[in-house]
Amino acid sequence: MSDQHSHRARAALAQMGDADPAIAALALWCSHRDHENDTETNGDTILYGPSFTQLSLPEQIGLAAHHVLHVALRHSARQAEMATRLGRGFKPTLYTLAADAIVNEALLAGGHALPRPAVRAKELIDLLPGLDTVAPNILADWDTDRLYHALAAPLEGDPSQGTPAIDEYMRKRRFAPDLTSKGAFETQSDVWASRVDQALELGRSAGVGIGPALLRFGDLPCSTVPWERHLRRLLLKAVSEVPRLSYKRPAMRWVAQEAQARAGGAPVPAFQPGLARDLTRPRIVIAVDTSSSVTDTQLDLFAAEILGIQRRSAAELHLLGFDTALHSQTRLESADALNRLALRRGGGTDFTPVFDACQRLDPSLLIVLTDLDAPLPAAPRHAVIWAVPAPVPRPPAFGTVLVMAR
Repeated sequence: MSDQHSHRARAALAQMGDADPAIAALALWCSHRDHENDTETNGDTILYGPSFTQLSLPEQIGLAAHHVLHVALRHSARQAEMATRLGRGFKPTLYTLAADAIVNEALLAGGHALPRPAVRAKELIDLLPGLDTVAPNILADWDTDRLYHALAAPLEGDPSQGTPAIDEYMRKRRFAPDLTSKGAFETQSDVWASRVDQALELGRSAGVGIGPALLRFGDLPCSTVPWERHLRRLLLKAVSEVPRLSYKRPAMRWVAQEAQARAGGAPVPAFQPGLARDLTRPRIVIAVDTSSSVTDTQLDLFAAEILGIQRRSAAELHLLGFDTALHSQTRLESADALNRLALRRGGGTDFTPVFDACQRLDPSLLIVLTDLDAPLPAAPRHAVIWAVPAPVPRPPAFGTVLVMAR
């Protein structure tokens, strides 16, 4: 790859200002280089391959705009972040497919020409089973991460089975991934969000391109904190050691005051207890509502975070499986024990057996993975985290709600 500015993209970038002022403004923040493979985006660098020059000028402009949006929407960084979160369960080809489909939908709305056959978000959503395909504005209601999760959802609950229609769609469209996340590049979402906002406003003023077409765009860069980090903070707060008053040891200040009083013949001050470590081992109870819509991927991520906290805090960890009754109760000592668990699915929901079991265990924290579709019992003495797969219209009367969206 050459360190010099791309020669192949020079004509397309020169015409970009007239075709789409918003994309032209964003292109100024991208690095444009030539290389000998297919055209692709890596971080904030667009690499133009030899086949780029074989396209017509409108298609060159459209393809360059496609990759400029990949950079501006932080798709390489978001792909790397998603791979870190999901580990071996991450499917990079499907993430690139989702990113390409969203970008192409935006460019077609802005009047750009794209090399055919181009993948589209609308066509992919129509292929997904169980989804409401009547979307008034796909670009406002969908983003790359949401589309990826929909594409990667296991077929009938089997993680090894994908949706055959998606594979056939990629084959017919001759889809090839054009997004990588190798090396170091700028990833600040707030910086790119500001650039995109300014560029779209410029495009609206000019009245051409994606600016006036994208009045609401759901894939804009945004600073979001993954729910795993919220969970980590709540868990650490619950199991962190808090010094307690102990009358078995005096406060250092009292020791100094007592010595000074005895040396001067003054009255000895009243005893002041000191602080001692709480040697009680914290206990965490995780209750999984097996009738809820918590996915296997969310459960895996949740378990990984909890086991990480367990290792750092030496917490005692218990797992309860329930629907209308408590059907499993296991003490977890390691990740291997979690992998051997078999939780039944289906049935109704009743929280009473779980809270009754927690009264006997007396935990520091109870975490309930549920959709909250059942009456709540009375508030317990211990802390409660309600982990829900989607926002709930009415929050519970007690506890902290953690939305496991995405």
